[in-house]
Amino acid sequence: MTSQKSMTTETGRPWQWWTQWWRRQTPQHQDRFANLAPMLAVLLFLLAIATSFWYLRTEEHEREQEAVKRDVEYAQQRLRLRLLERQEQVMRLARDLSAREIRADQFSVRAEALVMQYPELQSITWIDDRRRVVASQSVPSYTASRRWLPGMLVPADATETHYSLARDLMQPVYGLIDPSNGKDPGNQLLQLHTPLNIHQGRFSGVILAEYTIEGLLRYGVPTEVLAKYAVSFADSDGLRLAGQTIEPRHRIWSWLTAQRPENNEYEVPVSPVGNGLVLKAQTWRTSQGLVGSGLFWMVSVLSVMTAWMLIANWRHTRRRMQAQKALIAETSFRRAMENSVITGMRALDMRGRIIYVNPGFCSMTGWSEAELVGATAPFPYWPEEDRELLMARLEEELSGRHNAGGFQVRVKRKDASLFDARMYVSPLIDASGRQTGWMTSMTDITEPNRIREQLASAHERFTIVLEALDAAVSVAPLGREELLFANKLYRQWFGSLARGHLTLVEQAGAYNLPESSDTVVGDDVDGLAGLPTSHLTHAQAENAEIFLPELGKWLEVRSRYITWADGRLAQMVIATDITPRRRAEELSEQQAERAQNASRLITMGEMASSVAHELNQPLTAINNYCNGMISRIRNQQMQETDLLVALDKTAHQAQRAGQIIQRIRAFVKRSEPNRTASDVTSMVSEAVELAEIELRRRNVRLAHYVAARLPLLMVDPILIEQVLINLMKNAAESIDNARRSPGQRNVELRVVPRLVNNQTVVEFSVTDSGQGLPLQALERLYEAFFSTKAEGMGMGLNLCRSIVESHQGRIEAENLYNAGQVIGCRFSFWIPVHTQAAVSVSTGVN
Repeated sequence: MTSQKSMTTETGRPWQWWTQWWRRQTPQHQDRFANLAPMLAVLLFLLAIATSFWYLRTEEHEREQEAVKRDVEYAQQRLRLRLLERQEQVMRLARDLSAREIRADQFSVRAEALVMQYPELQSITWIDDRRRVVASQSVPSYTASRRWLPGMLVPADATETHYSLARDLMQPVYGLIDPSNGKDPGNQLLQLHTPLNIHQGRFSGVILAEYTIEGLLRYGVPTEVLAKYAVSFADSDGLRLAGQTIEPRHRIWSWLTAQRPENNEYEVPVSPVGNGLVLKAQTWRTSQGLVGSGLFWMVSVLSVMTAWMLIANWRHTRRRMQAQKALIAETSFRRAMENSVITGMRALDMRGRIIYVNPGFCSMTGWSEAELVGATAPFPYWPEEDRELLMARLEEELSGRHNAGGFQVRVKRKDASLFDARMYVSPLIDASGRQTGWMTSMTDITEPNRIREQLASAHERFTIVLEALDAAVSVAPLGREELLFANKLYRQWFGSLARGHLTLVEQAGAYNLPESSDTVVGDDVDGLAGLPTSHLTHAQAENAEIFLPELGKWLEVRSRYITWADGRLAQMVIATDITPRRRAEELSEQQAERAQNASRLITMGEMASSVAHELNQPLTAINNYCNGMISRIRNQQMQETDLLVALDKTAHQAQRAGQIIQRIRAFVKRSEPNRTASDVTSMVSEAVELAEIELRRRNVRLAHYVAARLPLLMVDPILIEQVLINLMKNAAESIDNARRSPGQRNVELRVVPRLVNNQTVVEFSVTDSGQGLPLQALERLYEAFFSTKAEGMGMGLNLCRSIVESHQGRIEAENLYNAGQVIGCRFSFWIPVHTQAAVSVSTGVN
């Protein structure tokens, strides 16, 4: 009782302090504080509304900006692909002219077909190296001033720069021209100059293809983007060439916060044209913003009106409080005395007659003091059915045989309702020390009884919950085959015996099953003997995943030590069926394998042009040998010896092409993961042979070193080759993007043994002389769909890390510096050497 009272006192201290502080204030101050709190709440509400409006508007603006950025980039890609397709068709026409496979009339037919098929094309003109028109084809609606006839000399206007640039670079060149010389900027044309080399590599003119900017906007930009945004083309100076723009948005909120006018827009240069042509999109104005501002002003006006009404009510309350002040001062003391005691007090004289009751007792029973004082047994608050029991208790009370702990009785109120009460009896001693009666205190315990019943009901519900769990729960004491508790699922799986509990613990590795099934186990069986049980019960739970053949299920077993109700040390085991999760993990592994195969196919797709160039050399040699032999045999100038030599060279070139194809097939062939003891030198050789195709195309030199007598690695060689090829290909691309000079275009591959955390590993490192990695990209380098390349998918390095970590290895990347300047980048990863694969080989490659 004393501890309960102290806890109640500590809990009530803040409230008591607040109550005392409040009572120390004058009524005027209390009135001010009582009215200040609602006004403060109104101001906070107004501030919260304003903050919400600002936050929602900012979030809406950011969503619009992100959407327009995504759609503009999508439109730019679609436009880029369309321009590249037209460029490829014009280049194909140029190659045919350079190879002299078509004449001027055939050129006109093919050019007319292109112009009619693609509306954005206005004209296609063949111009020789003296700037004279050889042939031209344009749309019927083309202006006569821009329509060029064969034999005309092309005027040296803005076309001269692009014409000369195409002649010097011998590459297709894009450019914008203004036929109106600034009078009508919207009438500009996009020109594509494709050089010709008819006379044995010498510049022989260009094929000039002209696009209308309006046509590119109409047919190159997706219709859904045109419908959602105001799309336009602009030059490098921001001058609109085609499309439509909208004025910046001015909102009331922007004026109030002095922000810039809202104008969700995004612009991006059109590739491959460059910065000279910019695609720009602006979101349509969907609303005037008056709704949000109107709500803001309405809430503000209502808040001001509420504050004004609170102030008026405060003044009115002050006048009423002054009138009630005298009445409150007169009645507060007596009311506090009467209401301070909530325990019912009753006094009996020595004959059992009521001589005193307090207001609390009257409040509990509903009987007034006049009705109770002077009454004798049976008292009016006794229930009729309990009168005999209460009379016996009264006789014991009067005789002094009362219980110091009190006794529980039922009490009847005046309205005939009953409640439970506990009574404590003590002798009533006067000032002279003589007992004059008995004092009885009565406490209403209806609520505690109700709480006790609720606790019993909660225990029942808790038992029901345990029975309905989808996990098997069991508790057994240490050293005994006795089951203290088992829920429904455990009984369905293992029955009512402790054998299932011990089987789970034994297979989870946290408990050894006793050899004997006797009730008491020997002293030498309990491995926990002598240990303090308090540390065991506070230890973390142990987890394990096991497979039970008798159930055909994967189970996650969690166990921990607990102190049972009787004080014994017991072990609780919770077994959850994780069979669906394990199946999902197996499916995830299969998907990861398919992703790795897809990555290899993507890598070979990116190297397709290099592989085609590599295959073209032996195939061209075979063709030349065959043509030479046919020509000499027809002229009867072929001897048998020369024929054998030529056939031998032809076979050698065919074998060379077959080896290239065989390497590619072995690399991209889909196979199940197969970790075997693999030779490091063989893996590196296979990867280098495939990667050198791409490196030679980019004019990058590859130097590789493999340390001698390296142990075999338990790896999947195809996956390790995939990581090496990806890293070497990325290194070559980095060097190419950095535009290094021929003497600085180097990639180095080193394979050496190392010691990491007292473990022998084999480290593979790829070092390049490229432009390095941005510092902000190092932390996100291995995230899926994150790439530092414009055309990258962001999956290469993510798969590389997954492959390396699946072999218990690690991959790292770092920039190389010289005097504070980035001079390259190094990727390295290591694979641990397992004992069963630690067999040395005597080969070394340098």
